[in-house]
Amino acid sequence: MQLTDAELAGQPAAYWTGVAYEALIAFTRARQAEAGFSQPQFWLLRNLSANDLSPDERGRTVPELRQAMSDYLRPEDDLAAEAAVLAGRGWLREDDGRWWITPEGEAARVGMKSHAPAIRARIHEGIADADYVTTLRVLQKMISNVR
Repeated sequence: MQLTDAELAGQPAAYWTGVAYEALIAFTRARQAEAGFSQPQFWLLRNLSANDLSPDERGRTVPELRQAMSDYLRPEDDLAAEAAVLAGRGWLREDDGRWWITPEGEAARVGMKSHAPAIRARIHEGIADADYVTTLRVLQKMISNVR
């Protein structure tokens, strides 16, 4: 059913942003799983890579990683289990409770990242950049209105 502009204007933003969030996360995670990795695995590699989100190269504990990802980590994401999977692949190593990315893990991170443009393109298909920017600006304004 197609809603009119007037009907859409009366719709609750929180409902639609929630529906969008769940659909986009499910789509992204499904594409990543098809490529052989999970979103939390990619995040772990990113947060441990000196070429991405960890310029200090000091390694991190699972609680430190969880804190670093607190804005986007989902309740079902088990970082300790995901780190163990990556260690089994030789992409991470653990030393005294701290996790470190290996050279093989860095290569895997780069490979995982290469899937992002196709995922983004599918999500943005038929949406002009100007419309996307307008949508984000509207969402940012709504957020500022309630803070």
